[in-house]
Amino acid sequence: MSAEIVHTERRVNGVRLHCAEAGPQHGPLVVLLHGFPEFWHAWDRQIGPLARAGFRVVAPDLRGYNLSEKPPGVESYRIETLVGDVAALIRDLGRDRAHIVGHDWGGVIAWAVAILRPDVVERLAILNAPHPGAFGRELRRPEQKKRSWYVSFFQLPWLPERLLVPFGRWALGGARAGSYNKEDMKLYHAAWTQPGAATAMLNYYRALIRFGNVKGRHVAAPTLLLWGEKDMALVPELADDLGGWVPNLKTVKFPKATHWVMRDETLRVNQELLAFLDG
Repeated sequence: MSAEIVHTERRVNGVRLHCAEAGPQHGPLVVLLHGFPEFWHAWDRQIGPLARAGFRVVAPDLRGYNLSEKPPGVESYRIETLVGDVAALIRDLGRDRAHIVGHDWGGVIAWAVAILRPDVVERLAILNAPHPGAFGRELRRPEQKKRSWYVSFFQLPWLPERLLVPFGRWALGGARAGSYNKEDMKLYHAAWTQPGAATAMLNYYRALIRFGNVKGRHVAAPTLLLWGEKDMALVPELADDLGGWVPNLKTVKFPKATHWVMRDETLRVNQELLAFLDG
């Protein structure tokens, strides 16, 4: 079964999104949402295995990233707007529902989609992204506050934009050796230096502070949480005690993996995703 990637542009929710698509047209739909500071290429080790297993796989560049449109203004990156992008993308693909897989900021959006638009979510898989209730709980403790230092830094004008490329290299450099190679880093550098990308990417954090995250907490969809415990930005306790918010939850922890769990533990992550999405 072909896993050839086709690149498309789709206009959804008033914004043009570049997408990488693979797999049979009528296979169960899987939408892969990347995080900061990545783009669709974050999933290059997952797209092929999922497509060959019969899934229709769509990995968009989120609004503001890489080749997608970069609307101006912090308000363009409110969490409700990002949820609207995902729901509209699913509709544009001719579906009512999809499996949604998200890492980092993509995971933040995936949690929010499952909370605000449960009607479009078949199954939910999250990789190293905090449920909003758990993040609020842990943010009251010193260790998570310390690890979230960069969020405050990103609120500054112009300076974070100037430092985005070195910050991105430092962040991805926290992965296990070999998880990102020189060719990967060339692709990321090209994505980070797209006109307007730096400000758009940082506006996710600025909008979160200015407008807040979703107010709801309950997730009804069957959920898989994959968590690398050597995450520099997120405390491991964020993966614990979620049952009150997410009753249908399976958690798999990777003691030796970093924040970039899908790169550090590609084979195991793919096995868990395939088994879970197959139901």
